[in-house]
Amino acid sequence: MENNWQKEIILDGNLVRLEPLQISHKKELIEAAKDGELWKLWYTSVPNEETTENFIKTALLNKEKGEQIPFVIIDKKSNKVIGTTRFMNMEPENFRLEIGHTWYAKSFQKTGVNTECKYLLLQYTFEKMNCIAVEFRTHWHNLASRNAILRLGAKQDGILRNHSISKNGVLRDTVVFSIINSEWKTVKFGLEHKMEKTY
Repeated sequence: MENNWQKEIILDGNLVRLEPLQISHKKELIEAAKDGELWKLWYTSVPNEETTENFIKTALLNKEKGEQIPFVIIDKKSNKVIGTTRFMNMEPENFRLEIGHTWYAKSFQKTGVNTECKYLLLQYTFEKMNCIAVEFRTHWHNLASRNAILRLGAKQDGILRNHSISKNGVLRDTVVFSIINSEWKTVKFGLEHKMEKTY
């Protein structure tokens, strides 16, 4: 049986293509983050020019450990890297994981890119990895992210109070959402309907 929890994955849509993250993507990710100066949003963890290399190396190390599968998001029209996302907190023994560390250059936000990106990821997790649950987590203060997750069809599981401490000492409440396998058929239909309007 093919191990879809470890293989190199390329996910191809109409707007975007998701390819395995490599150290060679450093310059393009820096440029993508500059579009909107995303690292300045205090409730996100988008890397800046100085931290991007470590961001990539950490992701690749976690990939080697079998804990994550990181991607770059490529705009198919321009063939430019416009962001990143990954499978993380992977638990193949429990058939569940989290989709996280997702961010897009500002000019590609609210364009249909997120909907297609999440569709490709969710389709793979439920139809190839046979997941029983896929989780999303975000900062309590990141209202845009929370609303985007809800629009996907995910349900809020709860809030982890004082879940972590940021580098500047600020406490983070983490909002947890999920989609379970019995909901995928309906969620998939809803996402496909949204994408039809975009195309």
